[in-house]
Amino acid sequence: QVQLVESGGGLVHTGGSLRLSCAASGRTFSSYAMGWFRQVLGKGREFVAAISWIDYTQYADSVKGRFTISRDNTKNTLYLQMNSLQPEDTAVYYCAAGATRSALPNAYDYAYWGQGTQVTVSS
Repeated sequence: QVQLVESGGGLVHTGGSLRLSCAASGRTFSSYAMGWFRQVLGKGREFVAAISWIDYTQYADSVKGRFTISRDNTKNTLYLQMNSLQPEDTAVYYCAAGATRSALPNAYDYAYWGQGTQVTVSS
C-alpha cells in the first residue's frame, strides 16, 4: 500500500514563497513518476507539475518559471518549490504517485494520492 503525506501548505501574501513536501512509502519511490495537482472547491483537479523517474520535468503553463518540482530518492520525498505566488494559486495541493515512469499531466495516469495540503495566497 502506497502512502503519500503532504506538508508545507499555509497562508502567504502575494509574491511570497512556499515549499511543499510529500513523503512517500510503500513502494520503490525512485522507479516511478510523481506529480503535483491542485483543486479549488467546485472545480476539477488541475495539473501543476510532474517529474519522471529520471528527473524529466513538466509544468503547467500557469506555473512555469515560478514553481519547481524535485525529488530526493534517498529520502523518498517529493518537493514543490513555489515562488512569486499569486491569489489564483490558492487551492488544495495534492501529491500523486504515478502508475508509470513518465511525467504525465493527466490525473488518470496517477495511481495513488495524498490527502492534500491547503495553500492560500492573500492579496
